[in-house]
Amino acid sequence: MKASLLDKLERHFRRFAIPRLTLVIVIGQVMLYILSRANPERMDRFTLNATLVMKGEWWRLITFMFFPPVTNVLFAFFALYIFYLFGSSLEARWGEFRYNVYILIAYLATVLVAFILPGRDATNVFIGGSVFLAFAYLYPEFTLRLFFVLPIKIKYLAWITWFGYIYTFVFGTRMSRLLVLASVANFLLFFGRSIVIRGRNAKRRMEASTIRRQRERMPFHRCRVCGKTEKSDPDMDFRVCPECDGGPDYCADHIFDHEHIRKSS
Repeated sequence: MKASLLDKLERHFRRFAIPRLTLVIVIGQVMLYILSRANPERMDRFTLNATLVMKGEWWRLITFMFFPPVTNVLFAFFALYIFYLFGSSLEARWGEFRYNVYILIAYLATVLVAFILPGRDATNVFIGGSVFLAFAYLYPEFTLRLFFVLPIKIKYLAWITWFGYIYTFVFGTRMSRLLVLASVANFLLFFGRSIVIRGRNAKRRMEASTIRRQRERMPFHRCRVCGKTEKSDPDMDFRVCPECDGGPDYCADHIFDHEHIRKSS
């Protein structure tokens, strides 16, 4: 998404941005997680199901964003921790409004998927994944301690995530495919132009590197008689014949043993 467009939107709608949105989502997920442990049978009332929304259960449009990522205590704590870490970092770098827009795009796309396939529950898991991918794109060298123990560069986890998304898109259900597209819509809008520019620059660097290597492999001296070069015979001495027109190179074996080249009259 172009910065100029975001700047215009921010000037007009900045006051509507939710401050500390990441913390709001995390607190909501913690509250629903506690409820899931105390009263798990009520959790179905908080999922995003378009059919039930159209029957009047409008709160599902909000509560699905606070649905806890997993049920295991350790995994849930770690998932919420990294979401807060990544989300708050993006919020600090972009500002509240831009971060709100990023989340809003994924949210609206997910709601759209839910209404395309009514009767099926849509999940917020891929929305959290888009936050992770944005952070990994901006901070690829960041080292995360997986489960607070194993250090790993965030870019490697991003590659695994992209592979998982591609696998889900190819082999998953229709709902999961659409949710993958919905969750990466914001990433592509925010970073698509930058990715294209990076790709073009990488191609230019590769082409320049190829040309440079080709030039490095080309010999500077080549004997006009036998064709020897400093590449084929590094110990050979090459000289220019001052009596030959054009000053061609000759190796030491032929500098005094060759037919001189004369300019045609």
